[in-house]
Amino acid sequence: MDDHPSTFEGTPVPSGKHAWQDRAAIHPKNDSGGVLDGAKALRRGTFAEMIRHLASLPAEQRSGYLIKKAGDREYSAQQAIELASRDDFPSGDAS
Repeated sequence: MDDHPSTFEGTPVPSGKHAWQDRAAIHPKNDSGGVLDGAKALRRGTFAEMIRHLASLPAEQRSGYLIKKAGDREYSAQQAIELASRDDFPSGDAS
């Protein structure tokens, strides 16, 4: 997974633990984007927080949502569940 391109030379930077802290939002899957797309977010936070929230939903509800991450990257519910099972996924502990 690469982070969105930096403005310096416009190339993706290798992902790492900091990618989990990127800004992200949960959107309805069928919100159709558009000029006011940012206003349609149901929940905002870090990428890890949005993955945790989506993973906490009942399986039959998850497919109706997607995560939009900084850099115009979208993740389906299935991709979010796969990311949540990675060894490097943050635990969510406050410490």
